Amino acid sequence: MGRHRKQPARNVGRGSVIALTGLVPAGVVAVSAASAAEVNTAEHATLTALQQDPDEPVESTGQPTDPDGTFKAAKHPGPPIVKTVAQPDGRAPADLPAGPLGLPGIAQAAYRNAERVLAQEDPTCHMPWSVLAGIGQVESKHAYGKADAKGYPIDPIYGPVLDGSLGGNQVVHATDGELDGGMSSYTRAVGPMQFLPETWRKHAADGDGDGISDPQNLFDAALTAGKYLCHGGLDMNDLGQQSKAIMRYNNSMAYVANVMAWEVAYRTGVAPSQGQLPRI
Repeated sequence: MGRHRKQPARNVGRGSVIALTGLVPAGVVAVSAASAAEVNTAEHATLTALQQDPDEPVESTGQPTDPDGTFKAAKHPGPPIVKTVAQPDGRAPADLPAGPLGLPGIAQAAYRNAERVLAQEDPTCHMPWSVLAGIGQVESKHAYGKADAKGYPIDPIYGPVLDGSLGGNQVVHATDGELDGGMSSYTRAVGPMQFLPETWRKHAADGDGDGISDPQNLFDAALTAGKYLCHGGLDMNDLGQQSKAIMRYNNSMAYVANVMAWEVAYRTGVAPSQGQLPRI
């Protein structure tokens, strides 16, 4: 389906899941299979290391400043309203300058925003934007590079229906007809960071400060992904804990290896080789 058509929503494909024990560095922990509510339906992935852009201004506190005003944070008291907001037709992709390796500027803004919010709200997690960028790459290639200035994909993004028909996918019955686009029997992952609706409602965050947590919005999705990975007191500076967090998305060593490769790529600006991206 063409990504520019109005009528169909953008669907995320799914590769077969395999275990590649030789591709993960020492220190990566084995993690038991997660429940259906805790496992996402990813395609590829990324892992991490804390990074600050050397060219970004730094305040006396050591935290990056926000000269362009892209830093966003929830401004409303209490938890956000969880819902999907219908977007008008005719929207254009954001025209922000691209980041490393062609990373769409609006996606990078969302990942950096999430890093900054989490640095305030959960500083012991040490979540770097490059981890979130890696996950965004493997889950939807950053909303397929087509998101508007507010961070909404031009076409809504949905994963495959989780009815067991695709190899490696779980069977997950629908419990939320709103977020997954009205599914009645089986559900599917939603948005550029590919969350199951039940998991989204548990970790929902308001990344753009509008009082709403929408899984289709890049700012909300990036911050929610960060909260999901940090949940339980995990520290992204510890390789084993990073791996445990990333396996929440997909319990596969191949997935972790892909996550690592893309995280390093965005952090260093050096594209991963094909040998660093095992099939998942």
